[in-house]
Amino acid sequence: MINYQIIIEYLGTNFIGWQIQKKGLSIQSEIQKALSKVLKRKIKINGSGRTDAGVHAKGQSANFIIDQEIKDKYKFLSSVNFFLKNKSISIIKINKRNIYFHARHSAKKKIYKYVILNRETNSPMYKNRSWFLKKKLDLKLMKKGIKFFVGKHNFSSMRSASCSAKSPIRTVIKASMSKNNNKITITFESRSFLQKQVRSMVGCLKYVGENKWKPDKIKLVIKSKKRSLCAPPAPPEGLYLEKVFY
Repeated sequence: MINYQIIIEYLGTNFIGWQIQKKGLSIQSEIQKALSKVLKRKIKINGSGRTDAGVHAKGQSANFIIDQEIKDKYKFLSSVNFFLKNKSISIIKINKRNIYFHARHSAKKKIYKYVILNRETNSPMYKNRSWFLKKKLDLKLMKKGIKFFVGKHNFSSMRSASCSAKSPIRTVIKASMSKNNNKITITFESRSFLQKQVRSMVGCLKYVGENKWKPDKIKLVIKSKKRSLCAPPAPPEGLYLEKVFY
């Protein structure tokens, strides 16, 4: 038996999310169908994590185990991507891993990025790929606020009610933001995140940038552990799973 890791890019706009569900189109199901056609056997993949409906990925990671070696990787990628070309999904790399490798359990760190388009007019180039905000955000205040997310915290106030994680405690290793023209990019690094945690953190930063909150309000919201005190989560279309480290 051979264990393979695949790296995947996708636009999540037309999907219910990564995970297979009873109703709706999932990224996992489309990849499994494509792999099964090419490899001529039923394939099940393990993803590094579940991205929600509308969330994108530049470096999603998954693995599958098969009883045959894939000798021509270029031909394999071309064949699989042929079946995915109209789905806004692409497998960009395949690596052979040891039999114990698991895309989710073996992950040491994940990087998520969130993109905000902050200008008076929207852009067709960023449609469904960013959060369009007309009101000018105060980047200096947001940079002060983002520091409160770093470290080990109970993020109960920033998790979805449907989150299935056993513990609300997460450690944010790094949190940063940058601006290029009218595009603001917010980056978070952690071993793992709670459901809607990143989008909730961005929602809080938006409140700070609009001067609705002072930067240290974020600290109080985290300490409260109350979801009701958190800002509304940012929409999914601006969120990207950038990379998974092992």
